[in-house]
Amino acid sequence: MSINWNGVFPALTTKFTPQDTLDLPLFGANLRAQLEAGINGAIIGGSLGEASTLTLAEKEALVKFAVEKVDGRVPILLNIAEGSTRDAVNQAALAEEWGAAGLMLLPPMRYKSDHRETVTFFNTVAASTELPIMIYNNPVDYKIDVTLHMFDELIAMPNIEAVKESTRDVTNVTRLINHFGDRIKILCGVDTIAIEELLMGAVGWVGGLVCAFPAETVAIYRLVKAGRIEEALNIHRWFLPLLELDIHPKLVQYIKLAEAEAGLGSEYVREPRLTLIGSERERVLAVIRQGLANRPALPEYTSVTA
Repeated sequence: MSINWNGVFPALTTKFTPQDTLDLPLFGANLRAQLEAGINGAIIGGSLGEASTLTLAEKEALVKFAVEKVDGRVPILLNIAEGSTRDAVNQAALAEEWGAAGLMLLPPMRYKSDHRETVTFFNTVAASTELPIMIYNNPVDYKIDVTLHMFDELIAMPNIEAVKESTRDVTNVTRLINHFGDRIKILCGVDTIAIEELLMGAVGWVGGLVCAFPAETVAIYRLVKAGRIEEALNIHRWFLPLLELDIHPKLVQYIKLAEAEAGLGSEYVREPRLTLIGSERERVLAVIRQGLANRPALPEYTSVTA
């Protein structure tokens, strides 16, 4: 099995009720809006999905619900972010059992593994499953850089197919392409530099603000890939203040507030996160509301071949 990594893959937020249980109807409404906008896949239980606070039962419920709702139209991926190799292997097996089409895989959590340990971790998980894998490389937040030398060893595993490129270094796209050609599919994982990385050769975009603005995100992707750069830039320039909500430690609260304001979610987060209050909430609300008030009319993009 394999995944077509081209396109927009939202890192979906996890919707909660005021009683701190899964809000599957609201999750479903957001997923429906994503599909209508033209996404190409979706990721459950990522950093934006509050992965570290979800139980296995909740991950199971989210994956099975999403797989049923998309009904084969796009692949559903489960993120794996575990402290032990054993737990990561177990989650990979469960993801396959639940119907996930692929995995997004972080390095070991809570321990800064070295080169040999990181490669061994990834390879052990990959060897345990037939599911396609996207490595999540985010040394800014997770302190482990998956280097070109690591990928030299990782590409021996045929199901390690892609990387979520979140180093914040746009030139890393060119380094990866120069070194590996199209063997490793590159998806930008940082909203603010997505258009730059797409222009440099990234094939996909793992988005955050897409959760609140799916049509605008997919439009930018398709227009860039179709060479309609000026049209994409016009949307991007409007979008940038909103996209910057993705690069803050409270990105979950910020993006959930944007979802709520856009009518696609709620503000409820799981502790230790707390919903925004006071001047911080007002400041973020001002950015979101200005964006909504000035939302651009989109060119017809749904028929654009990217």
